[in-house]
Amino acid sequence: MVELTINGITVKAGEGMTILDAAKSVGINIPTLCHMKNLTPTGACRMCVVEVDGYRNLIPSCAYPVDEGMNVETNSPRVRTARKTIVELLVENHPQECLICVRNKNCELQDLAERYSVREHRFAGESKSHAIDISSASMERDPAKCILCGRCVRACNEVQKIGAIDFSNRGFASTVTTPFNIGLNVSDCILCGQCILVCPTAALREKSSLKAVTNAMNNKNKYVVVQVAPAVRATLGEEYHMPAGTDVTGKLVSGLRRLGFKKVFDTNFAADLTIMEEATELVQRITEGREMPMFTSCCPGWVKYIEMNHPDMLHHVSSCKSPHEMEGAIIKSFYAKKMGLAPEDIFVVSIMPCTVKKFESERPELSSDMLHDVDAVLTTRELVRFFNIAGIDFNELPDDKFDNPLGESTGAAAIFGTSGGVMEAALRTAYSLLTGKSSDHVEFEQVRGFDGVKESELNIDGTTLRIAVVNGIGNFPTLLNSMKEGREYHFVEVMACPGGCINGGGQPIHQNYEKVVKRVKALYDIDRRSESRNSHENKAVSALYEEFLEKPGSHVAHELLHTHYFDRKDKNRKIAVEE
Repeated sequence: MVELTINGITVKAGEGMTILDAAKSVGINIPTLCHMKNLTPTGACRMCVVEVDGYRNLIPSCAYPVDEGMNVETNSPRVRTARKTIVELLVENHPQECLICVRNKNCELQDLAERYSVREHRFAGESKSHAIDISSASMERDPAKCILCGRCVRACNEVQKIGAIDFSNRGFASTVTTPFNIGLNVSDCILCGQCILVCPTAALREKSSLKAVTNAMNNKNKYVVVQVAPAVRATLGEEYHMPAGTDVTGKLVSGLRRLGFKKVFDTNFAADLTIMEEATELVQRITEGREMPMFTSCCPGWVKYIEMNHPDMLHHVSSCKSPHEMEGAIIKSFYAKKMGLAPEDIFVVSIMPCTVKKFESERPELSSDMLHDVDAVLTTRELVRFFNIAGIDFNELPDDKFDNPLGESTGAAAIFGTSGGVMEAALRTAYSLLTGKSSDHVEFEQVRGFDGVKESELNIDGTTLRIAVVNGIGNFPTLLNSMKEGREYHFVEVMACPGGCINGGGQPIHQNYEKVVKRVKALYDIDRRSESRNSHENKAVSALYEEFLEKPGSHVAHELLHTHYFDRKDKNRKIAVEE
């Protein structure tokens, strides 16, 4: 431990701790822009500069370690002037369109301008001008709003290890862009949206689908229905000042009804349906000696990643569609027939925690008779805007329940939203399929948590299953190296976003990973409170098989609920998944 003084306060700090963290430990807040927790500091933006006795220049507190006897001032006139000047320079080179910006009132640059009372244009001059990249189905990139903090670059390169964007040029011409400034749609980007979560401005944002949804709802010939992913109910409350991890399922359903949707369905129903198909496929692969391991296919960011980078491994990916695509397919087939509706008149909207779901919904192979399974995807953030436009006071909404028959679900479906959840839900049902009996032990603690790669071996009635869970796409190379070294697995779950969908790119903007921990706990609490915790015990799913799908893995089920993939290195080569 070392002892130093910060703003006249004696502070004891661990050796090697930064001045920034030492100040935070005694309640002193120092502003930052480029800083990212748990990543090596760069000190690039200089917003966090402080004055230290004996040092001629101001030093970046995020990158400088504490020292014995150090005397630090974080709020001296010199420090305040330096920070305000930095903010003023950033503001002058930034589009002056806060009132029409999607990040209005949720922008770190705007907050800093307010904090340091920027009230005039002191440095007016030439500003950068760039075209907005709208090539992707999921995201938009507006370089004019980029303040070069580098957080998106670090998230993409160091956390996700994709490397789709980086710095280009120098000085005034500096920009963050894709290689050769190509569109996101043809870059290595997997559209996970993790860069959006760390962007302090609106330089990166989701492509809004609100106009398409409202147009459909205003069309009297359209029967517009909506479904909600498991992760949304544990995060939406944060936008209404509720504690992180608050379960707002009832209010969410009520709010969607007030928006005017004809039916409000639960994607959790399709999560149970997915498990029935995926667990059946896993058991078939084991008993028939087919390709191992089998990878989950619920995350479209992961699917896009393997299509682009490891197309030779696509035979290992489950042929199951993701839950919301399965639900869309069932709505436009089984439900349409049951209700006497023409499939082309039904407009399916998915409320998702994810940006890449927008890209997924437009994949041509996720359609039937030229009709997409899902017509539009709204992120959690877009739903908040929809409620605001409609004048809905979310906090005052009563609780309501999902519509049936596509609204019933189990606890296993709820945990789909977190890393390890799909694996755990599948194992619960795989146990039943392999043994012919239900298990009283439904919790698989070994696949839970935030480790990059979680591995375990399970003995199920004499069958040993070697499983792994990859938490965040940046950790997949670690698993791949293990496989190349000869380590064998039967079943592997991969989620592109660290923490799973609960931390998806369409979720509320935050820089606090403790929120993710609380969100995850909320999903496990829903599971624990559920009357049934096994997907194969969902009575509505069982009735669907009896009435329409025949049985898991049937020809009808494959026609509607399974898909194929593409080698994105060779755009013309379709990869058919063995049935």
